[in-house]
Amino acid sequence: MVDTGESMIALSDVRLTLQSQAGGVNILRGVDLIAAPGEVLAIMGPSGAGKTSLLMLMAGLERASSGTVRVAGQDLSALNEDQLAAFRRENVGIVFQGFHLAPAMTALENAALSLEFAGRADAFVRAEEALVAVGLHDRLSHYPAELSGGEQQRVALARALAPRPRLLLADEPTGNLDGETGARVMELLFSLAGGMTLVLVTHDPGLAARCGRVVRLRDGRVAADGGLA
Repeated sequence: MVDTGESMIALSDVRLTLQSQAGGVNILRGVDLIAAPGEVLAIMGPSGAGKTSLLMLMAGLERASSGTVRVAGQDLSALNEDQLAAFRRENVGIVFQGFHLAPAMTALENAALSLEFAGRADAFVRAEEALVAVGLHDRLSHYPAELSGGEQQRVALARALAPRPRLLLADEPTGNLDGETGARVMELLFSLAGGMTLVLVTHDPGLAARCGRVVRLRDGRVAADGGLA
C-alpha cells in the first residue's frame, strides 16, 4: 500500500525495542500499515505479538525506536510530550480493557476530563451528551464504585467519544466484562464510532468480522492483512 498523504494512519518500517534486565526486547519488527479516514480495522494475533504496543504508538503513548509513525497527517516523532498530549486531546480517543476512571470523580466529571484539560468551555455539555449516548443519563452523578463494570466501561467510552476524535483506539475493551455486558458495550462502540477511524484490538473473531479489515500480527510483524482466514 502507498500512502497518498491523506491517510489517518501511516506506519512505515516501525520498530519498537524495549529494554529489560536481559537486554533489548524486540516488540515490533518493521511494521508497515496504512488506514484511511473512517476505516474500521481489527488487530488480531497471539499474546505478545505486539498488538497493544502498536496501539500505543498510534496514540503517541509510546515512541517508535525507528521508522515513521504518522497519524492525522502529523509525524508523532517530531512532537515533544506536551505536544503529544495536545495532539491526543484533539484527535484520539482511547478505550482500554481496564476502565481507568478517577475514583473520586463522578461519571460526568470523568467523561469531561480531557475536554477540561483542553480548556473547552462546553466540556460538561459534551460529556453529558456522550453519557446520554451510551445510556447513562441517570448515572451522571454516580462515582465509579457505585457503577457496575459495564457502566464503568460505558463511562470510559463516553470519555473517549466526548472530544469527537478523528481516531478511536480500543484495546480489548470487553476483556473485563461478561459476555452479555461486553456485547452491549461493543454494540455501542460500533454504533457511535461512525465516521471515525476505529482500530480495535481483539481476540474475538466475531468482533473482528464486523470490521472492514483485519490485520494479524505475529512476532511483531504483520503476518496477514485483509481477511479473517
